Amino acid sequence: MIKLFLYFLPLFLFLSSLQVEGASSDLVIEKKIDKVMATMSLDEKVGQMLQMTLDVIGKGPNVFSSDVPFTFDPVMMDSVFNICKIGSIINTSDNIPFSRADWNKVITAIQKESLRATHIPCLYGIDAIHGTTYTIGATFFPQQIAMGATFNRTLVQQCAAVTAYETRASSIPWALSPILDMGRNPVWPRMWETFGEDPYLTGQLGVAMVKGYQGSDKNKIDQDHVGSCLKHFMGYGVPASGQDRTPANIPENELKEIHFQPFVEAVKAGALSVMVNSGIVNDQSFHADRNYITDWLKNGLHFDGVVLTDWGDIDNLCYRDHIAATPKDAMAIAYNAGIDVAMVPYNLHYFQWLKELVQEKRISMDRVNDAVRRVLRLKFRLQLFDHPFTNPNDYPEFGSKEHQRMALSAAEEAITLLKNKDGILPLKSDAHIFVCGPNANSMRSLNGGWTLSWQGDKVDQFEKNGSTILQALKNEFGDSHITYRPGVSYVENGNYNEEDASGIADAVKAAQDAQYIVVCLGENSYTESVGNLGDLYLSDNQQALAFALAKLGKPMILVLNEGRPRLISKIEPLFSAIIDIYLPGSFGGEALASILSGKVNPSGKLPFTYPKYPNDLITYDHKPSQDVNAQNDIQYPFGFGLSYTTFKYSHLKVYPDKFKASDSIRVSVDVTNSGAMAGKETVLLYSSQPIATITPDVKRLKGFDNVFLMPGETKTVTMTIKAMDLAYVDLNGQWKLEPREFILKVGDQQKSIICVK
Repeated sequence: MIKLFLYFLPLFLFLSSLQVEGASSDLVIEKKIDKVMATMSLDEKVGQMLQMTLDVIGKGPNVFSSDVPFTFDPVMMDSVFNICKIGSIINTSDNIPFSRADWNKVITAIQKESLRATHIPCLYGIDAIHGTTYTIGATFFPQQIAMGATFNRTLVQQCAAVTAYETRASSIPWALSPILDMGRNPVWPRMWETFGEDPYLTGQLGVAMVKGYQGSDKNKIDQDHVGSCLKHFMGYGVPASGQDRTPANIPENELKEIHFQPFVEAVKAGALSVMVNSGIVNDQSFHADRNYITDWLKNGLHFDGVVLTDWGDIDNLCYRDHIAATPKDAMAIAYNAGIDVAMVPYNLHYFQWLKELVQEKRISMDRVNDAVRRVLRLKFRLQLFDHPFTNPNDYPEFGSKEHQRMALSAAEEAITLLKNKDGILPLKSDAHIFVCGPNANSMRSLNGGWTLSWQGDKVDQFEKNGSTILQALKNEFGDSHITYRPGVSYVENGNYNEEDASGIADAVKAAQDAQYIVVCLGENSYTESVGNLGDLYLSDNQQALAFALAKLGKPMILVLNEGRPRLISKIEPLFSAIIDIYLPGSFGGEALASILSGKVNPSGKLPFTYPKYPNDLITYDHKPSQDVNAQNDIQYPFGFGLSYTTFKYSHLKVYPDKFKASDSIRVSVDVTNSGAMAGKETVLLYSSQPIATITPDVKRLKGFDNVFLMPGETKTVTMTIKAMDLAYVDLNGQWKLEPREFILKVGDQQKSIICVK
């Protein structure tokens, strides 16, 4: 026996060394945390659990705004760092972007003050959701709703990696992104921040963004990457009214299967922090829900990262939701539910209130130590103790041509062709085109919110990259071939949806000699509650412009530049072609021009169901009774998108055709480019369950891939899914894979398979 033990001892020691090496980073960080926490006072611990906005420490008329250019207020710097020991700062000042040099000065000064006061670096973050939001010269990619239309994991990860690089180049180590909310209610004004309506697509692209932001090792985020923050945990995107931050009613099995699952995947991928839903789900303020924050997220997923509130949501528990008599009481509720860091942007009184709650034993020291440990863990993972600030000169690729080409490529892949009657597109190079509409000559509408300012209203002032649609069409077809009149214009100094329709008659007159009319309609930039609306149709003014131009009898192309699917059923018959460019970023104009000219073959697919009428809002994964009892008129289905070529599917193979819960299922299909132009096809794999214990969805997306094909070329696309991917969540909240028939479908091909016990 001893000889046998000695024989295997070298192998045992080798395997043990591998296990220690694999876990060493965690162990080293935990020991560092122990050392720091052993010396921390209660004040220092409380400060790590609070987060302020930059304006508070800037000179200005009050804490809500700062002077331009930004300068620090020494008194407030002392209050924030030396007295209140605040551990985190977010946002820009006075809602304006900085240069990289200015960011470096600001972050360096903050880190020096934080280290001097507490020996702990500050955690600085911004909402870098489609580029480095508040830095002049940054590369702005398509917004998430457009990236969803690419169905391209690799592209999403690459774009996120560029955003991480440029955010670090701005001296900022933490991006409050990606957004994993489900865009399943098109009325909701934040739908454009999501990847669309499907949980599988959202989870897959969310994982890609996390990997792009953080790199390969979550315990050692290098100087080219940033920490990620998943938003907004969970159920935020489906308010019953469609209005931002209003209550949602979601059955718990649906909450787990649809809204929780993308967070599960992203946490498994190593996401370092999570921001909590600002709203109310099933009559419970989410910031007060220990079941979801602590039990589901922290304990259920073994999540060891930071959970933080959204903007002012502690106050909301008191003044909006009325579940706490005072903000101090609200703090006790939220921290005991599992919140680690409270975003209390302007109010330093929270420091004293939190300290009192601990002293009064309304929040335990165990809860405080857990929260502080999580914050310190994040700071060590970001290597802030060793590198509290970066040098912008170490990032020569910031805003580079290569980064811009990637943004252009992403926009090209996202843009979705929805209608092309009689093959009117692409247009001939010598075409005479009349261009109009409020979105035709606006960089602001191409980018949307969270671009150089919160509402995106400063894009035209600060963004020098890319071109408007009008400029891009002139570059593509020649200035002499383009005539422009807006017809309808946005009132830029008003609300996002204010318009001036006084130019419609002038537009009709100017369009009389054109061969084609390109009408650019949609939305101006907005985000959050500012974008609430009561009518999902395109504005009356924009529809009036379309009707007036249609009387000329010329072929018209509708370009939709929008953050959510604004309804077009009244004007759709007027147009020979319809293209949805979503919010394509700074290079969306160039991408559209290349598609209209035929240099690029469109390949985007709708990441949502495009509704036809205001009272007919459904998702593709609805229940069968919806098909039996409802009208179900939709404009375009989820996953729809045309090409300038055609694709044929054949030889679908599924192995095994009888499977157990522990199996993996291999699906392959041949895809042929049966047209005359090279193109990219997004291959979508759906599953359905004809009979289930609870009524099943009509179908669910379970896989996707992209394939580029030359004319006449055939490639085999293979996808592998786990058998448990076909499971559903039952009414008891448990994942259940039933021994029944399932149908897998790709294109027009389908196969029946059987799950056996």
